[in-house]
Amino acid sequence: MDLQKLFAARIGGAQFGLTDEIYKFEKIKRAKAAARAARPEVEMLDFGVGEPDQMAPGPIREALKIAVDDPANRGYADNGVRAFRVAAANYMEKFFGVRGLDPDTEINHSIGSKPALAMLPLCFVNPGDAVLLTVPGYPVLGTHTKYLGGEVVKVPLRAEHGFLPDLAALDPAVIARTKLFYVNYPNNPTGAAATPEFFDALIAFAHRHNILIVQDAAYATLIYGQERLSILGRPGGKDCAIELHSMSKSYNMTGWRLGFVAGHAKAVKAFAEVKDNVDSGQFKAIQLAATAGIADIQLSESIREHYRRRLEKLVKVLQRAGFAARMPGGTFYLYLPAPKGAGAQVFKTAEEASQFLIRECSISTVPWDDVGAFLRFSATFESAGAADDDRVLGELGRRLAAARLVF
Repeated sequence: MDLQKLFAARIGGAQFGLTDEIYKFEKIKRAKAAARAARPEVEMLDFGVGEPDQMAPGPIREALKIAVDDPANRGYADNGVRAFRVAAANYMEKFFGVRGLDPDTEINHSIGSKPALAMLPLCFVNPGDAVLLTVPGYPVLGTHTKYLGGEVVKVPLRAEHGFLPDLAALDPAVIARTKLFYVNYPNNPTGAAATPEFFDALIAFAHRHNILIVQDAAYATLIYGQERLSILGRPGGKDCAIELHSMSKSYNMTGWRLGFVAGHAKAVKAFAEVKDNVDSGQFKAIQLAATAGIADIQLSESIREHYRRRLEKLVKVLQRAGFAARMPGGTFYLYLPAPKGAGAQVFKTAEEASQFLIRECSISTVPWDDVGAFLRFSATFESAGAADDDRVLGELGRRLAAARLVF
């Protein structure tokens, strides 16, 4: 049997698995392994990790221990436990002031945001349809759009626009074929936060062109220097948008795989229809455990404060090293112009800078070369606790100073 001839064109067809192209995260992984092998006595300072460094809050973990032993929670959850949808509606009201979301028609749980982003194109995209996708960013919705024969139009996020998409620069011919517009605020990797004025302009754009906004709000509670914001809380937002929320970042529940979609009732219904043919729901005990904490502002604020403190310290260290660092509007990331070289060495891309920092300094970051050369530093670095943060950051500063970076 020649299985190579059977692979679908969408994943490479007969060439699937035969190319030598390496994804950037695999390059980072290999470079870190090589650096550890070359200098086993040197601690790898990993600022590239994109997931929380702490456990989920105690009340949520305790609720899971109880729920997992309840026989009522065995079996399939299908399209979700109503108690979780109600808790999600309460969360949206307490955190974002979004009142009146119907837990039965305007909210549905998901097994994390990634599967939701994969399923939404199945609800809307036909061959030839266009989807707008901000870059740099999370590619999943775009990947599945291409699988379905749709066109992904990349919308650049530039520093001069505050890392918000320039709506006026979009091609009218593309807009006429567009079904979905994916945005992500607070934004990974740039750390930019949306403003009410931007969301209002985006809503007006969506109504004018009959486009559904897909707002990925995975970092919605990790906001600094301004109020938490949901597109569903802006006038007309619920009529043209669906918003994805995740427990992973807001509540350190990475790996629990739980989130929800909220917004336009027909869009939620379409998502539920597709989801019902893709998965059988997240374990009921996990959904019920989340209800013990997701509407608790105090729990969320303690997590946000943890990252705020770390980010402020990280900004100071990076500024001293020459980076143009400042506090982000949200997330736990700093997105900074990459150095142009180190000593006599010249970096043509952010990836070259990233590889140098791993190879020569045992410092791991994530490079982005989509719209300019940038490095992403994450405040989710590992340490032995709050007191140990200063040691890790001090070591970062010493290594960066010794690298003689050029900007």
